[in-house]
Amino acid sequence: MTATSDREQMAYVAAQAADARINVELDTGDMTLNIGPQHPATHGTLRIACRLDGEQVVVAEPIMGYMHRGYEKLCEVRTYPQCTTLINRIDWLGSFANEVPFILAAERLMEVEAPPRAQWIRTILFELSRIANLALFLGDMGVQIGALTPVFFAFRDRERVLNQIEEVTGGRFHPNFDRIGGLKDDIPKGWIDETRSVMTKMRTFCDEMEDLLVGNEIFQARCRGVGVIPGDVAVGYGLSGANLRASGIDWDLRRDANPGLAWDQIDWRVWTHPDGDSFARYWVRLQETREATRIVDQLLDGIPSGPIMAKVPRIIKVPAGEAYVSTENPLGEMGYYIVSKGDLGPFRVKIRTPSFNNISVVPWVMKGVYVPDVITILGSLYFILGDIDR
Repeated sequence: MTATSDREQMAYVAAQAADARINVELDTGDMTLNIGPQHPATHGTLRIACRLDGEQVVVAEPIMGYMHRGYEKLCEVRTYPQCTTLINRIDWLGSFANEVPFILAAERLMEVEAPPRAQWIRTILFELSRIANLALFLGDMGVQIGALTPVFFAFRDRERVLNQIEEVTGGRFHPNFDRIGGLKDDIPKGWIDETRSVMTKMRTFCDEMEDLLVGNEIFQARCRGVGVIPGDVAVGYGLSGANLRASGIDWDLRRDANPGLAWDQIDWRVWTHPDGDSFARYWVRLQETREATRIVDQLLDGIPSGPIMAKVPRIIKVPAGEAYVSTENPLGEMGYYIVSKGDLGPFRVKIRTPSFNNISVVPWVMKGVYVPDVITILGSLYFILGDIDR
């Protein structure tokens, strides 16, 4: 071999080594992954812009507003009775529960109190809405990790609850049933016994979800220790509902700030979990669904007799003033701040929805997680986009 060929061989090897060094030193970070704008595990149109380092999330930015409908301003150009049609659709799975805090705020301004029977029926329908809402979550969470069977169970049994809501209100998703001073109608004959039977079936459904998911080792591997939110962080970001209680914070507006329904007249429990991870958020909602069936059973046993409407004018004019009322909705704290100038409709309406605050923690909780965990965490936070883009 000649000296020239030796030099060529050495130059070739050096060039290959230089290429190898360049390849090793290439920066694989700063790749942006767009999740959306569709709705993986989020029940609405959402986009999560994730900046990745390999398969690890560096920054996750939730981008909302794709379906904003301006409910607050729409309420300001309608009468008070017309507003319930709109606010039914904010958390479209919460149905009747959405109406209650708005009506309570208007009643506070009018210094009107619904009769005891109306208050108890309101509370029953509120809890039925909670059960219907959370039942879908309990099944849908399984879909996010590849378990298809639970969601079929959820749709099957949620229909039973929706049937009971429809039998009273005439509406399945959007009842438009609550009224300033009471309710539109009384409960029909035989409804109490039917509802008791449905509550028994819903407790069986909860047992099935526990067997299918909570005790499943794959579900636990995907959820335990994933998306941990400490209690102080949850409070700092304004989380509410099960997302807050799953971080060990014992706070429930039904018990701690009863707005005027029948929760303080029965015996029930607030469930918490210390871990703050995706598994804890699922577990708390499972227990809350069971607890809601027990609440309904107690309320059915004690419904007082009497009228379902207080004496209010046929044409509602709310006196000038302002009021804020919030309730413990299925997703967390939902509140309405109403400013009245004494007209047929509100002058200003500000809505505090739970999902808007609950999703605010996404940039914090997503930092450092792996891409497959993004969907699991989003599913466990459980928010409705109509509740955000209001």
